Amino acid sequence: MKQSNFSGLRVVFVNCTLKKSTETSHTAGIWSISKQILDEEKVEHEEIRFADYVVPPGVQPDMTEHGFDRDDWPDLYERIMKSDILIVGSPIWLGERSSVCSRFIERIYSMSAMTNKKGQYAYYGKVGGAIISGNEDGLKHVGQSILYALQHVGYTIPPQADSGWIGEAGPGPSYLDEGSGASKNDFTNRNVTFMTYNMLHLANLYRQSDGIPAYGNVPGEWEDGKRWGFSNPEYR
Repeated sequence: MKQSNFSGLRVVFVNCTLKKSTETSHTAGIWSISKQILDEEKVEHEEIRFADYVVPPGVQPDMTEHGFDRDDWPDLYERIMKSDILIVGSPIWLGERSSVCSRFIERIYSMSAMTNKKGQYAYYGKVGGAIISGNEDGLKHVGQSILYALQHVGYTIPPQADSGWIGEAGPGPSYLDEGSGASKNDFTNRNVTFMTYNMLHLANLYRQSDGIPAYGNVPGEWEDGKRWGFSNPEYR
């Protein structure tokens, strides 16, 4: 079967580790598996280490308008929106996604009322996934919290769009620690590969079809009174 051509697609990985770029991130270690595939498929990609930036908490597009001195989020949002695929990476702390990841999700949500060129919500036609790392339980819980949030604001989640590594239920070695054996873990390697290709396939389908049809999902048209197939005589 002929392989699809994924060149021209773009992926952004937002790493929500607590560490700045000067420190090693185990979450980035798992991302390196996906990067290798993207390089083979000639797909552009970039990593944003969220902790490197000043991004206040909040659910407004620009928090400098709400009492904060600096907010790097508007510029980061523009970078994220240039990509077809968003992968959110998070470590596990006390069974939950990191505080940095929760702040990132808040700010993604802050732009959820924006619209695309077809009048749909801005994240329509974009694909989302999650990479999780840790040395304690919570991988599936963190994955579901990230993926739920992404689909809620408009991202499309393909099959098996979360992957990660936790090793033995902690305390124990993290992904890049010496002796962890993580890079040879077939389960993680398979899941990251499946996740990456499923996201590429779906993003490619959207590229070929110009995204999701703008019928039955345009907020401005609903506000103007259009109801498409909806019919309820009691609706006012």
